[in-house]
Amino acid sequence: MAKTSTDKSQRRSRSRGGRGASDPVAALKGRRFGRVLTKLGKITRDQVHEALRIQRARRDKDERDLIGTILTEMGYIDEFDVLEALAGQAGMRFMRLASDDIDSSLVEQLPAETANTYQIVPVEYEAGTKTLTIAMKTPDNFRAVDDLRLLMGFAVTAVVAPESEIDEVLESLYGKGDSTMLDVMSQLSDSDVLTALQGRGDSVDLEDLVSATEDNKVVRLLNLVLLQAIKDKASDIHFEPFEDEFKMRYRIDGVLYEMVPPPPHLALPIVSRIKVMADLDIAERRLPQDGRIELTVNQFPIDLRVSVLPTMFGESVVMRVLDRGNVQLSLDKVGFRDDELVLMRDLIRKPNGIVLLTGPTGCGKTTTLYASLSELNEPDTKILTAEDPVEYDIDGLVQCQVNTDQDLTFARLLRSFLRQDPDVILVGEIRDLETAQIAVQASLTGHLVFSTLHTNDAPSTIIRLVDLGIENFLLTATLEAIIAQRLARRICLKCKEEYVPSESELMELELRPEDVVGRTFFRGKGCNACNSSGYKGRLAVFETMLMDDMIREMIMSQASTSLLRQESRKRGMRTLRESGLLSIYDGRTTIDEILKETISEEN
Repeated sequence: MAKTSTDKSQRRSRSRGGRGASDPVAALKGRRFGRVLTKLGKITRDQVHEALRIQRARRDKDERDLIGTILTEMGYIDEFDVLEALAGQAGMRFMRLASDDIDSSLVEQLPAETANTYQIVPVEYEAGTKTLTIAMKTPDNFRAVDDLRLLMGFAVTAVVAPESEIDEVLESLYGKGDSTMLDVMSQLSDSDVLTALQGRGDSVDLEDLVSATEDNKVVRLLNLVLLQAIKDKASDIHFEPFEDEFKMRYRIDGVLYEMVPPPPHLALPIVSRIKVMADLDIAERRLPQDGRIELTVNQFPIDLRVSVLPTMFGESVVMRVLDRGNVQLSLDKVGFRDDELVLMRDLIRKPNGIVLLTGPTGCGKTTTLYASLSELNEPDTKILTAEDPVEYDIDGLVQCQVNTDQDLTFARLLRSFLRQDPDVILVGEIRDLETAQIAVQASLTGHLVFSTLHTNDAPSTIIRLVDLGIENFLLTATLEAIIAQRLARRICLKCKEEYVPSESELMELELRPEDVVGRTFFRGKGCNACNSSGYKGRLAVFETMLMDDMIREMIMSQASTSLLRQESRKRGMRTLRESGLLSIYDGRTTIDEILKETISEEN
């Protein structure tokens, strides 16, 4: 059986096994697992064949054991040999680690927040070529290498090491935990390159600017901001220049929170560093620019959509964080109540017609539509989407990006869609008469069409479509349902407490104390888990207006929005305020949130 020594010199020689002119590690790449082990001298060919016979016998019994598991059970190899063989298959070196082997100065090259997020440790750094060698737990964490090249600006090479040893080195090197924003800010004054920018405003040479963007302090600050935003599930990160300060803010659960601001003279290096990461032109400061940064954090893909806008005092940058691991692309998890979920599933199974989602920007309309399409995403259903931008890539959907610079509008895409034999079409937004007309035409020719619109509630959508120029008889022939949506903050479960609302709070909801006898109300006290806000996460509230013969007759007779609302309520429509009230009674949100996100139905 192969033994693994813990002797330091043997560790080093083993780690260097892949170096040399012939590079034996490269010769292992892509080979079968058993072949790699024999090449490494761990086992013999006879032992491989013995293990393969056992594997075939187990498969006959419908047992699916890997050959590495079988060889380990037989005592021929151990867990370290398995990891070394997997590394060899990936063309990577295997290394044994010990805390006293690692130079503590490497912490300067790979800060704690990055090392802990990606679960990697620095092993070696060559300053001349800016090459950082990292050790990671599995050979399939290749995105960590790509991300580090982007985040840190290094040439990165990776080796594989045992998980327990990486954990030990992480604890040894970074035992004090992640850096705080104040720690990083306090180190900024140590950089001569950055100090030289003080008082120069925008009059900085391109060469000096490139040096500043590559400064380790700027890189570290920006990485900390990005990783903290992703960790806190922020939806947007704002970098805003003003006359005397440079603000950084996160939007979490729809609310902006200000961070410790960096010195104003760092505005240009920070914005330029973002531009470098997003592959934008750092020399262009007079025109808006848009870009994209792709990362993988904790095994989840993260897209950062970057928007740069010139202002009076410099360039303002907003980064939209699209966390595919955080989005709930399932109708069960969007927030529908049981009866609403049944209704929605009936709607999305209709053979044709138009289903519209309405509400302000950022209210979750797109997420609800994606969840609907995910449920319809079967091999026998052709789904086409026209979006601006495409927010989440979903396997099985044919997704198209609007490009106004090339005159590729929603309307032009839709016109082409009708020649692509679709079953379901998603139009990101109905913005004009032409798009609305083609959506109606698509519906009339047997397609199910989903789209969004910006209106305050479901009934007022009818007037908005008529104002766009759609004929009443076309609306009645194609519309199946209008769903208004809002997002309200969810009470933090860690600090949730009962309380008795005041009479004035109840009056704002048009309730009297006798209306809520026996009801329990909750709020969040505020704790570390929710940044003392009392809220953590958000929930959706819905208002679903279904088209039936009576509502269609009223639309044909040009009934007012208030009459449409009254009739829809008689026919079972639950308004946004009523849906919010049910969420309050369920103990999921507060009176303040529902008052802020919904309007009274008095009219």
